[in-house]
Amino acid sequence: MTTSYEVAVRAEAELGEGPTWDAATGRLLWIDILGSRLHTYDPATVRRSVRRTEQHIGAVKPRAGGGLVLNLRDGIGLLDPDGGFRWLHHEPVPGRRANDAAVAPDGTLWTGTMRYDEAPGGGTLSRVTGDGSVDVVLDDVAVSNGTGWSPDGRLMYYIDSPTRRIDVFDHADGRITGRRTLAEIEESAGFPDGLTVDAQGCVWVALWQGAAVRRYTPDGELDRVIELPVPLVTACAFGGADLSDLYITTARVGLTEPPALAGSLFVVPGAGNGLAHPPFAG
Repeated sequence: MTTSYEVAVRAEAELGEGPTWDAATGRLLWIDILGSRLHTYDPATVRRSVRRTEQHIGAVKPRAGGGLVLNLRDGIGLLDPDGGFRWLHHEPVPGRRANDAAVAPDGTLWTGTMRYDEAPGGGTLSRVTGDGSVDVVLDDVAVSNGTGWSPDGRLMYYIDSPTRRIDVFDHADGRITGRRTLAEIEESAGFPDGLTVDAQGCVWVALWQGAAVRRYTPDGELDRVIELPVPLVTACAFGGADLSDLYITTARVGLTEPPALAGSLFVVPGAGNGLAHPPFAG
């Protein structure tokens, strides 16, 4: 395994986020939340595309029937294979926007929200089924961020960034119980942001204001650190044909003198062994 990073896509994303491997197309999906842009990157051909969205976008995931599901400012949208758009769930809330999201082993979409002013308790984590039914799972969140499941699906990991914690829940039948702390991020290391879980059950977490990605074992022990040349590291996910390459998104929002690579998409080839994620069942 290596910890040497490469620049996959040199970009100036204001708030790059949400890398997701789309196995059906062999492309990486990622977004610029505040830039309202959906990016794709094909590592085999180095081809890229950019699509502007009509409002701020918090996450994008593949759908089982083709197309994409979008976590948007005003709700959950569906982008069909022919490029058509429609709402699956429309619920505008003044002052609130979408943030990170993840697809659970059963194909449901777990979507996060937050207030633009990051007020405590202003965000939520919800479970969305393929027919558009929405169940609010957590309703006292500030900045809903990384969400992921253990290889057997029995544990769910979750980050509410201002807490500086990676929390873990027991997960069964779409419900979570027994919240406890897996690891705490010390103040000098920044804030935990997006996360991904590998085939060994280790949790990889991006550190906002921490210029790094860390890996924690299932017991909460820190065992690897990947340092990056930019401070605002937002999320990470495994991709590539064998899911061994770790893709990392970054941001430049709020930086008065952003480093040259701030907002770019990075990759660490051969970083580990990722898990295949199901598409959204909608």
